[in-house]
Order: sequence, then C-alpha cells, then structure tokens
Amino acid sequence: MSQNSSTLYTMHSVEEKAKFIITDEELIGRFQKGDENAYIELVRRYKDRLLHFVFQYLGDYELSEDVVQDTMIKLYIKKDYYKEIAKFSTWLYTIAKNLALTELRKRKRKKVTQFSHMSREEKQMEFPAIQPETGQAVQDEFANKMIHNAIQELPEHFKTVVILRDVQELSYDEISEIVGVPLGTVKSRINRARIQLQSELQELRS
Repeated sequence: MSQNSSTLYTMHSVEEKAKFIITDEELIGRFQKGDENAYIELVRRYKDRLLHFVFQYLGDYELSEDVVQDTMIKLYIKKDYYKEIAKFSTWLYTIAKNLALTELRKRKRKKVTQFSHMSREEKQMEFPAIQPETGQAVQDEFANKMIHNAIQELPEHFKTVVILRDVQELSYDEISEIVGVPLGTVKSRINRARIQLQSELQELRS
C-alpha cells in the first residue's frame, strides 16, 4: 500500500470512528430514558475535570472530591431537569459551581466563628513565613500555590469566570450561561480578573 493510500485509509478510519462518538447530550438523553450505563459514562467523562474545577475554589482535595460526588448525585437525582436548550457541560458545571460556592461560604462562616472565640493573645499570634526551598520542582510548586492563592483572593464574580476560562478553558458563551450574565460582562470580568492577578503576581516574574 502506498503512503498516500495509507494516509487516506487513516483519514477515513478517523472519520468512521467520529460517527460513533456519543455526545454528552445524547448520553443524558439515554440516561433520562433509564440507561444506567450512560450515567456511568458521563461520570467518567467529567469527574476529573470537575475535581480540578472545584479544587480551584476550595483548595482542599478531599473536600473537592466530596463536592464532585455531590454533583454526580445531583446529576443522578435531577437528570430530568436537564433540557437540551443548553450544553450538558454548562448545566453540570453550574451545579458544581453552586455546590462549591455553598461550601466556600460555609468555610468562611466557620472561620469567622472560630476567630471570634479566640483569646486576644491567640488573635495576635504571628505565624512564621515558610520560605520555599531551592530546586525547580519546589519552585514550580510554590509558584502554583501562589497563583492558586491569588485566584482565591479574587472577588467571587471574578474568580468564577477566570477559573472557567483560564483553568477549564470553556468558551465565553458557555461561561455566560453558567454565571447568568451577558457575554460582554463575562469578557470584562475576565479581563479585570487577569489584570488583578498580574498585579498580585508581579514577584513571580522577577
């Protein structure tokens, strides 16, 4: 077989395989009709992506796993709430985002409560700064932590859009649907969030 024939055969094979790829929307439709295997496939497709997404909010791996599990439970229980007027990914990310924000608010309330019960001496206690060790791997980890912490310090409406765009790489249209604001507002918030992050992370470039 010549190289051209081989290339042509490969291209046809890819095209044939593409015909058999089931979309998320088709899978949720099957699940709504009782196909449990469709649910399993949706979980397989999204569990890692959602874990990474939620972790950007919470910074706690185990807690993020719990939120993703709750998201998948909601998917199972509320499958009939999905209507094919929006992308399935948009609908699922919205569920995960709402659960993550609820958990974040719980943590903030808990911190305020704990702080209010501290003695004056405890409130004035200063913790020593941890200096990063030398070595590229450690420096990279330190930089990632700084970026993550900087994202955490963003206002909630900035944090959500910049995570969805720059971490999850969703389209502006999808983000607009998830957060429920116009496309222009989404773009403006992302730009302002990036400017704020760049300002806070100046020392990483030095």
